[in-house]
Amino acid sequence: MLARVASVPDMRLLWALVPFALFGLKRRNMLTVLLVAALCFGLGASRGGEYMHKLAIHRSFQYQKVVLVGRATEDAVYGPRYQLEFSLVNAEVISPQRMPLVGGLTIRGFGEAAVYRGDVVRVSGKLYPARGNNLGSISFADLKVMARDHSWINALRRRFAAGMQSALPEPVASFGLGLLIGQRNTLPASTSDQLKHVGLTHIIAVSGYNLTVIVIACRRLLAKRSKFQATYSCLILIGLFLLITGSSPSIVRAAIISLLSIGAWYSGHKIKPVALLLLAAAVTALANPLYLWGNVSWYLSFLAFFGVLVLAPLVSRRLLSGREPSVLAGVLIESACAGIAVLPYVLFVFGQTSLVSLPANLLVVPLVPVAMMLSLLAGLGGLFAPALAGWIAWPAKGLMTYMLDAANLLGRVPHAFVEHVGFSATALIVSYAVLGFICLILWDKTRKKWYNNRELAGGEKGA
Repeated sequence: MLARVASVPDMRLLWALVPFALFGLKRRNMLTVLLVAALCFGLGASRGGEYMHKLAIHRSFQYQKVVLVGRATEDAVYGPRYQLEFSLVNAEVISPQRMPLVGGLTIRGFGEAAVYRGDVVRVSGKLYPARGNNLGSISFADLKVMARDHSWINALRRRFAAGMQSALPEPVASFGLGLLIGQRNTLPASTSDQLKHVGLTHIIAVSGYNLTVIVIACRRLLAKRSKFQATYSCLILIGLFLLITGSSPSIVRAAIISLLSIGAWYSGHKIKPVALLLLAAAVTALANPLYLWGNVSWYLSFLAFFGVLVLAPLVSRRLLSGREPSVLAGVLIESACAGIAVLPYVLFVFGQTSLVSLPANLLVVPLVPVAMMLSLLAGLGGLFAPALAGWIAWPAKGLMTYMLDAANLLGRVPHAFVEHVGFSATALIVSYAVLGFICLILWDKTRKKWYNNRELAGGEKGA
């Protein structure tokens, strides 16, 4: 963040401290902590300065007509005014001068019947700045596909999507694709709005929730047979999920956290949730500082995971006196804590929130793992057994119809969706300061209770 507000000097000399930091890691004294902090600061500052230079190049082309070439990150859909709409990455300006662009672009235009994920596309139009995850946008562009993507993974994904849509009616088919792989660009606008109004957009987004469900299910299924098989099966699933869905900030974050958790589980170690989140944040921000500088989904992803991994266990231990919560209670507590963690940021960025998100999550989220499994069976049925696809898909159709009907019913509650809420940066900072203070109080009380119970058990054993 320092690189955005000040000129950062060359920090490469700090790498001379690496041998001393590595040598002192075993001692874990204050000098080692300072050395590691200096190294991290220097590395982050150097990386930030590098990206600030790239952003300056990006801004120099704004409000100009440019011709650029890049790779589509998703299948294009028809947006407003019948334009094909998709995101573009790895863009390089070829006119008025050849120069690479950092970050993603939102493209809307004409000239092609279809653009698929992985296609290399030439875009001609006026570049404007954009807010959100993409740094720029071009509308009414002239599109020309320079090279089609023929990778087997994208071909399989498109064939699976076609199988799902042949086995299930709309909007259930698109909802199933959203649950499985986060593909929501084919979801009807009315259904997407219903899910947004009841706070359920996260279950169809390319988020860590989908990946977390898959990894947990795989580990529980294979852990009793072989720890080795469970670990490597989870690693394969994570790799395939990244190939299918792409490398969005939330997916990369979820993959890093899943990899660290699986590694710790396999080796018999435990990693504290706060350390896990901070490590994942540091790795992803180092790989792409644009995440830290304003990627909304990156912040929402980490805030939601903070609520689930840090706040929810503290609340659960406090309310249930250390007992393991039931499935229903666990979903209720985790949904409430995730909502609390993201609420100030959502109000600050979007100025809107749903007042029925808690009951909606309670009615729908526990069914997501089952719906994902049934959606997979429906898609495979449509892909390999079209004649029997209707019979194979009817359980998925029934369950997901219920989930959409529940969202529709709750969305009709008067004033369920609140918009245009003014929430300042000061209120944002105060809100998270209060949340951090509450976490500290809950942690301190939980820790004291644990020590008291331990001393009591030791005294009874001695008696």
